[in-house]
Amino acid sequence: MTGPLPFHPGELEVQARAGVAPRMVPIRDFMPDQHRTFFAQLPHLFVATVDDGDWPMLTVLSGAPGFVQSPDPETLRIDARLDPVDPVTPWLTAGRPIGALGLEFETRRRNRANGVIAAADPGGLTVTVRQSFGNCPQYIHTRRPVSCPTEPGPLERFDGLDPQARDTVLRADTFFVASSADAGQGLPGGVDVSHRGGPAGFVAVEGDTLTVPDYRGNRYFNTLGNFAVNPRGALLFIDFTSGDLLHLQGLVEIDWTPGQSGSGAERSWRFRTVRGWRRRAALPLVWPLDQAAATPGSAPAGGGRSSL
Repeated sequence: MTGPLPFHPGELEVQARAGVAPRMVPIRDFMPDQHRTFFAQLPHLFVATVDDGDWPMLTVLSGAPGFVQSPDPETLRIDARLDPVDPVTPWLTAGRPIGALGLEFETRRRNRANGVIAAADPGGLTVTVRQSFGNCPQYIHTRRPVSCPTEPGPLERFDGLDPQARDTVLRADTFFVASSADAGQGLPGGVDVSHRGGPAGFVAVEGDTLTVPDYRGNRYFNTLGNFAVNPRGALLFIDFTSGDLLHLQGLVEIDWTPGQSGSGAERSWRFRTVRGWRRRAALPLVWPLDQAAATPGSAPAGGGRSSL
């Protein structure tokens, strides 16, 4: 693969700080056939955009397998009714950037597609893909999704972290993070969604601040590179037994100090929560844990998650 490196200045800065030499990687401006087939077999899709204040917003859409289709290598069609209660829905409109993460928990496969919303209608979204790439299967706990009809509750808003949000974070073994390189700076890359996993309780909480260990991964540093130029981020926590969703927005600071001996963390980042939303029973799926992934500093079992 030849041509310019597919990284923006923030990603290159973080790679240099981590002692990683820039290199060509398989980030394409189209989806290979195996990615197109992969997206079409999923019952859920993680998507992110930005609001009018350039804050990332992150949610998960769901439907019967096939609700995501790729009519051509540059297009994703997402046939999902957008929930008017979802705090992200008002920003999923034509012309806005979008990041999409497909993750198959039962096989630990995951692929990403970033681009622009070409059209939004009552039936869903059409996305023009500008970046497509796969990720390693590290730190993904295997789960098998089960359809579970729910009666969603009203949207709950709060500033900082309320006690229930702290409890959700402290019990979590998985969450998702959205970041944006742009924030009005005209940088390539757009909005990005990534996965984070570890042993239950791997995210520490003090007051309104989360501290997340950053383990060794594919060395692209997409998320941390975005945070280097735009410290605004969004997190999504899923209660895999109830379908509850916790959405958070906050400001990020990277701590380059290596983790404690035995933790396996190469660095960490702090997320100071500004605001949050809770949606009870919002996701009509539950994911019983099948096999926990091995993570640095935890008991071995399975695979592991990456610094993206």
